[in-house]
Amino acid sequence: MLKGFVTVGAWTLVSRVLGFVRDIMIAAYLGAGPVAEAFLVAFSLPNMFRRFFAEGAFNMAFIPLFSKKLEAGDDAKGFAQDAFAGMIVILSVFTAIGIVAMPWLVTAMAGGFRGDERFDLAVGYGRIAFPYILFISLAALVSGVLNANKRFLAAAAAPVLLNVVFIAGVLIGAALGRPPSDMLGMGFDDMLGLRVGDTLALSVPIGGVAQLALVWWAASRAGFRLTIRRPRLTPELKKLAVIAAPAALAGGVVQINLLVGRQVASFFDGAIAWLNYADRLYQLPLGVVGIAIGVVLLPELSRRLQAEDTGGGRHALSRAAEMALTLTVPCAVAFVVIPLPVTATLFQRGAFGPEDTQATAWALAIYGLGLPAFVMQKVLQPLFFAREDTKSPFRYALVALVVNAALAIGLIPIAGYLAAALGTTLAGWAMVLLLLRGSRAMGAAATFDDRFHRRVWRILAASLGMGACLWLAMLGLDPLFAMAAFKVPALVGLVLTGMVSYYAIGTAIGAFALSDIRGAVRR
Repeated sequence: MLKGFVTVGAWTLVSRVLGFVRDIMIAAYLGAGPVAEAFLVAFSLPNMFRRFFAEGAFNMAFIPLFSKKLEAGDDAKGFAQDAFAGMIVILSVFTAIGIVAMPWLVTAMAGGFRGDERFDLAVGYGRIAFPYILFISLAALVSGVLNANKRFLAAAAAPVLLNVVFIAGVLIGAALGRPPSDMLGMGFDDMLGLRVGDTLALSVPIGGVAQLALVWWAASRAGFRLTIRRPRLTPELKKLAVIAAPAALAGGVVQINLLVGRQVASFFDGAIAWLNYADRLYQLPLGVVGIAIGVVLLPELSRRLQAEDTGGGRHALSRAAEMALTLTVPCAVAFVVIPLPVTATLFQRGAFGPEDTQATAWALAIYGLGLPAFVMQKVLQPLFFAREDTKSPFRYALVALVVNAALAIGLIPIAGYLAAALGTTLAGWAMVLLLLRGSRAMGAAATFDDRFHRRVWRILAASLGMGACLWLAMLGLDPLFAMAAFKVPALVGLVLTGMVSYYAIGTAIGAFALSDIRGAVRR
């Protein structure tokens, strides 16, 4: 299982690093202006439904059933083929509806755009980008087949292709954005931004096709060649639909949470871009650790349940949670202690100015407080999904929705655009508490072992000690961040300070063992 974590995490790290390169380029060319906000809303629409159809409801229901069929030798390939064919039909219809209804979708996502140039841009970009939902959902299904077969490489590497396509799109848009400055009455920067926005929108479906092609090829080599054919409503698919329905509702609640945040941000100029760039930063550890653990843990727990291996299931859960906190708690502390140097070094250039940096840094610090909660959700939710229980997470998601909406809307007079980030963070912690409470009825297999309880407080102590070292180092390096040539070396110095201090304190107090780290690296 640890080998799977490292494989998925390593490729996710490559993808997120390329994602940073992409976002740095977008920030430099588009800043937090209208084209940037329009594109970000347009791209978030298929992404939102992707989490709803693919990574959310469908895969959380599909992977446990598929894993158990594999374990029992019960025609897993036929089940996957039927699901693949059915998804093609459903999502093709949904894509066509989404393209036609794009003005209403943009209004639902960002009502503050109505009446200004961002609205028409977002509708146009959204119609170009929306077919991504079809390709990426099919890719997610095929990735689930690969993950259940313990073949994590291609599925983990596929997102790299999307970011490569995005980077190429930015470069092509920048090259094309060289018309005479008086063309259409626009200045050079306006035309450049529009060209980059156009090519970015086109990059979305192209990237989806590339991802689907890679995982489909890998699944074919693994003996699961899925083809386009007439769908059949089999008893297995009916069972899949029954299990997926509550998960779909839970996924819908989660997406409503996102809609609440976007709506709040859309009424503040630049806020959608600020929150997006902050989101990208905290998504790095969340993606590398949380998503990797969730991808590997769900089929692992499903197989353990099928084999009635209670001890193995408890061990898998405890080691997953331990690794998640070991790697993400120090990241959360760093985001709270040094958000401004991180944001300034990575994004402040070109159209992205000091005010944008400050606004993004505040959002990053708030998201950082919620990072451990976001990653623990990825650890705890498989406990329910592996047992084919999708109703409980739905009920918990409803409570989290109420918490998020109340805070995001109620705190606007006090916190402004940051109310959206505060709502997201506190709702994340509410969800974790509910998942922990709900898992008590599952018995010993859903509890953490003694080793986890011994180490969790030491991980927190080591992270706080690292935070103190970071703060002192930031005071010493602060003059260097005022000089453009020294920003990157200064940030590297802070990162190294954090890594060395966390490792030294953590090993000294027993937060983690050197043998664990060596074993993970070898695997």
